[in-house]
Amino acid sequence: MNDHAQRLPNGVNRRTFLALLGLTGAGAALTACAGTGGGGGGAEGDPNTIVWWSNHLASSKAIEEELISRFEKENPDLKVRLVDGGKNYEELGQKFNAALSGTDLPDVVVLSDVWWFNFALNEQIANIDDVAKRAGVDTSTYVESLYEDYALNGGHYAMPFARSTPLFYYNKDLWKKAGLPDRGPESWEEMTEWGKKLQDKMSGREHAHGWGNAVDYLSWTFSGPLWTLGGAYSDGWDMKLTSPETVKAVEWLKSTVDDGWATVSNDLANEFGTGLLGSVVASTGDLAGILETADFEVGTAFLPNPKGDGGCPTGGAGLAIPAGISEERQNNAAKFIDFITNTANTSYWSRNVGYMPVRKDAVDDAEQKKFMEDNPNFRTAVEQLPETRPQDNARVFIPNGDRKIGDALETILLTGAGIEPTLSALEKELTGTYERDIKPKL
Repeated sequence: MNDHAQRLPNGVNRRTFLALLGLTGAGAALTACAGTGGGGGGAEGDPNTIVWWSNHLASSKAIEEELISRFEKENPDLKVRLVDGGKNYEELGQKFNAALSGTDLPDVVVLSDVWWFNFALNEQIANIDDVAKRAGVDTSTYVESLYEDYALNGGHYAMPFARSTPLFYYNKDLWKKAGLPDRGPESWEEMTEWGKKLQDKMSGREHAHGWGNAVDYLSWTFSGPLWTLGGAYSDGWDMKLTSPETVKAVEWLKSTVDDGWATVSNDLANEFGTGLLGSVVASTGDLAGILETADFEVGTAFLPNPKGDGGCPTGGAGLAIPAGISEERQNNAAKFIDFITNTANTSYWSRNVGYMPVRKDAVDDAEQKKFMEDNPNFRTAVEQLPETRPQDNARVFIPNGDRKIGDALETILLTGAGIEPTLSALEKELTGTYERDIKPKL
């Protein structure tokens, strides 16, 4: 697709993914863990105690604690308190939204691709460009396309942290048992053929393929199949949920469950890792956990992109700073984010969790290059980046668009609800939200 820039709201710069092709990075071994605690910072909180709200993406709490330990060692006058903000991006975003009406604000908050925009639009998170200038932080060393993901009206409202794409994960042992080639499917139509063969080798509660539920980002992981089957959630701000192509793609999604070879999972990565699911579409951030859990050989592959016009979304989260805290707190928060995303630390994070490094010079580290050579599953996400395309506005920029789309898809899959009336009601709701809450502010 060559018209992405023409489909965006005024002032929003979107991603150019080819620049990420060579991303790798340096890292250091896990050493000690810092302590954590609860509570927020308060509007007039101690500026020397940085409160970080996180949902511990991909079971990464121990890695976050190590990053904190490193920061406190180099900055003995500053302390960091890591707070459990929720079990996923949605719970964390809701917690932060509720906190905005009071004084119990964090210094740093993890915000996903579907949460930062609305907070920025309503001036509830700080312009990182302004804070970085005051704090002496150089943001030019971030991979440009990742930093530009947080651009709005001439500013930037988060720093890249845990950036990801979906991957196609498959059980190589099961693939061999079913007589399939050792690769991912080249099209979703091919996966339909394979799914039936794989299901013949499954038993009990096992399924050839699993989709995440609405909470586990069904709307995100279905974006790739949706696009390559001709549909879309939206084209810019023009909703496409009821287009014939989208309806047809959702019909295919429903057929995978109705035909018995796919299911909706409440714990996608774990059920794949324990062998209940033969394949899944899940985040790169799940990779480390899956490899640790699985007692079979795990394969990773690109999402099918038979037409070559972008078959995979990017995603993940950045780190934002509330607008409603003091400048001193904001400055210290920026220094902390800069440190935990520097070349060594973003590479350490990437290698141990599965997300992509976010600094340009991560490509030069020999240790990480060797790690990628020795662990090809970690290399898949970087190599897939030329196959990605920007996400649809309906999912990432409309408040709760991700969850509402996911809920609609899950309802269709599990309750037998009609596809066209369900999508029609959803399109009407999302259009109304855009017209009322977003359009006047663009």
